[in-house]
Amino acid sequence: MNAILPPWIILDPLLQQWLCEDIGRGDRTTASLLLQNRPSGSAYWVVKESGMVAGLTIAARVFELLDHEVEFTAIVSEGQWCEVGQTIAQLKGPLAALLTGERVALNLAMRLSGIATLTNRYTVALSDFPTQLVDTRKTTPGLRLLEKYATQVGGAINHRFGLDDAVMIKDNHIAAAGGIQEAIAQIRGKIPYPLTIEVETETLEQVQTALENQADIIMLDNMPLSIMLEAVEKIRSYNNRIKIEASGNITLETIRAVAETGVDYISTSAPITRSTWLDLSMKLGEGNWGIDYPLIRSV
Repeated sequence: MNAILPPWIILDPLLQQWLCEDIGRGDRTTASLLLQNRPSGSAYWVVKESGMVAGLTIAARVFELLDHEVEFTAIVSEGQWCEVGQTIAQLKGPLAALLTGERVALNLAMRLSGIATLTNRYTVALSDFPTQLVDTRKTTPGLRLLEKYATQVGGAINHRFGLDDAVMIKDNHIAAAGGIQEAIAQIRGKIPYPLTIEVETETLEQVQTALENQADIIMLDNMPLSIMLEAVEKIRSYNNRIKIEASGNITLETIRAVAETGVDYISTSAPITRSTWLDLSMKLGEGNWGIDYPLIRSV
C-alpha cells in the first residue's frame, strides 16, 4: 500500500467544516455532562465486520483538531485486513473531545474502509495480470480527495482528480466537436505541456481515427470482449507505446476477462459507488490493551 494522503493544509479546512456541521452551536449532551470539570478517559475502536481498514490517520486528526491533548494510537497498519472484534485503535485524553469527535471520525473511517475493502477485492482479482485498476471521478462531492485516497489504500491507482489534470475526450465532446479528428485538432493547440490526450472510443473505426490523430491514451468503452481484443491488437501493432484503458460496467465477475484482452488499465467507479461502509465502533474503556487505565479521571 503506497497511498499518499494530501497535506493537512488541504484537509484541515474540510475536517473543520465537517466538525462544525456536526457540532453546530455546541455538543449539548457532552457539555451538559462534563460542564463542572474536564475529565479525561480512554476509549478504543473495534471492527464489527471483516474488512480493510483505512482512514485512521484522518480520524486521529479529527480528534487533534478538537483537542491537541487527545492521543490516538493506531494498533493496526493503514490498509491492514482486520477481522470481527479486532481492536484497531486506542484513544486517551479529554473525554469531551473523545465524545464530540466520535461520529465524524468514525464516519470518515467507515466510509474510507468500505472503499478500500471493495477496491482490494478488485485488485486481488487482477493480481496475476499486469493490468492496473484505476478509479474514476464518480465520487461524493467534498470527499473526492479522501475517497481516491481510499482506493489507493485498496491497491488501485488514481485516474485524474479533476478536469484540469488531463484531457479526456468523451462521447459528448466528440459529438460537440463533430468527430474525434476535429476534437483532437481543436484541443491539441490549446492545452499546456505536458497534458496528455485520452480519447474514449466505442468502435474499431473510432480507434483507428484516434490512432491516426496521435491520441496518447485510448479508452475502449463498453466494448464486447471480442471487439476489445481486436482493438488492443490494432493499437499494439500501430504504436506499442500508446496506453489502453478499458471501461464500462466492469464487475468482479467480468474484470478478469477484460484483463485477458491485454489492456494496460481497467477503470471503474464500483469501489467508490458500490461500496458499503465498514462497520466500526468506539467504546469507552480499555478493550484488549492489557493496560489498566481508569475509564474517567478528573484533571
